[in-house]
Amino acid sequence: MTVYNTLTRQKEVLAPLEAGKIKMYVCGVTVYDLCHLGHARVMVVFDMITRYLRARGYDVNYVRNITDIDDKILKRADENNEEISQLTERMIAAMHEDEDRLGVLRPDSEPRATAHIEDILNLIKTLEDKGYAYAASNGDVYYRVRKFANYGQLTNRNLDDLQAGSRVEVDSHKEDPLDFVLWKAAKPGEISWSSPWGEGRPGWHIECSAMSTCCLGNTFDIHGGGPDLPFPHHENEIAQSEAATGQKYANTWMHAGAVRVDEEKMSKSLGNFFTIREILEKHDPEVVRYLLLSSHYRSAINYADSALKDARKSLERFYTALDAIQPQAAAAGLQEVGSWREDFFAAMDDDFNTPEALAVLFDLTRELNRAREAEDADLAAALAAELLDLGDVLGLLQQKPQAFLQGQDEQASINPDVIETLIEKRLLAKQERDFAEADRIRDDLAAQGILLKDNKDGTTWTRA
Repeated sequence: MTVYNTLTRQKEVLAPLEAGKIKMYVCGVTVYDLCHLGHARVMVVFDMITRYLRARGYDVNYVRNITDIDDKILKRADENNEEISQLTERMIAAMHEDEDRLGVLRPDSEPRATAHIEDILNLIKTLEDKGYAYAASNGDVYYRVRKFANYGQLTNRNLDDLQAGSRVEVDSHKEDPLDFVLWKAAKPGEISWSSPWGEGRPGWHIECSAMSTCCLGNTFDIHGGGPDLPFPHHENEIAQSEAATGQKYANTWMHAGAVRVDEEKMSKSLGNFFTIREILEKHDPEVVRYLLLSSHYRSAINYADSALKDARKSLERFYTALDAIQPQAAAAGLQEVGSWREDFFAAMDDDFNTPEALAVLFDLTRELNRAREAEDADLAAALAAELLDLGDVLGLLQQKPQAFLQGQDEQASINPDVIETLIEKRLLAKQERDFAEADRIRDDLAAQGILLKDNKDGTTWTRA
């Protein structure tokens, strides 16, 4: 199994520190607002990675932090005139609701920065004792970037280029413009904690170094996050952690690709910024999850109406094939028909290549449709079970076929209760041999995108 390592800029064979076990840390959300589409990409990607590693037999310890103290949180709480804890608890609950709807499983641990203040202080003290940190006259504590010889290794940057591009702060208390803050002195009225350097609160970067090493040890297998984090956040994490412990911080670094909206960068200033719940008001969560997995996790993904329609059509192909079939254990000789499981795992073993894995599911679906047409019930049932099992590895195909096929992404002109009423009227018309009326009801529904299917057990319907 190979995984692309951002640190080495190449695919590498996954070699866990401990056989059969994976320790993974992913940078989570700063909980000052509702989660947006970019958060959804990271959530779904690392949920997929966790699901697949477990399907491959690994014992995964997945840790994803919550940043619950930060400048943005302080600012938003002040704007809302509410306590910081009220804001963060409300946003954490909303985040969990969004995740649940997207089929994202909870991490094994979800440490919060405010619960690790003592660990953060101990880490800063270690850095100070080793000469990597210094207290400034303004009460802040900074990290000496130039003292860490390998700074810039993750993003392939050198200090001279960083110095040339840096903005020197007016009246800066830093020894060097490149230095970054580890501990911020509290301003009057701000929430704060006691420290050897006075009242204050932690800087953002040191929080993740403390939480990850406390939960997973000085060195762990995988560190992940979004596309905006390699510099400076992850670069700073490496510098802090390795300077403090003298050990390699993370063996493999993984980063999800960016989300673009109609081929433009997602931005509030461009008016194309969407929260997860805004999107899920209009679209089935599984359609959104499918879209987020339809491109390779390292690639940028384009969020657009056309892409969502394509995602829904793809899922409809799966669910239509599964409709009215009772899945059962694989029939004898199933592997003689195709090698979908092997092909699926081969695709996912190649750096979690979900587009190729989904292509395997489409091949499997075509074979399922052939079995249905041939009225080979045993083979169809076994193929349906295989499709559901492999889909579950990606967190897909979690609904009953009819529930999905009768669902809708956007507000439709006709709701399910009305459809069922019209189906009953059509049945009554047929019983009274008023076939013209029965045909009229069927045609009227078809004009509104509702397709009826008569069978021996009655009439079912789907949205076109």
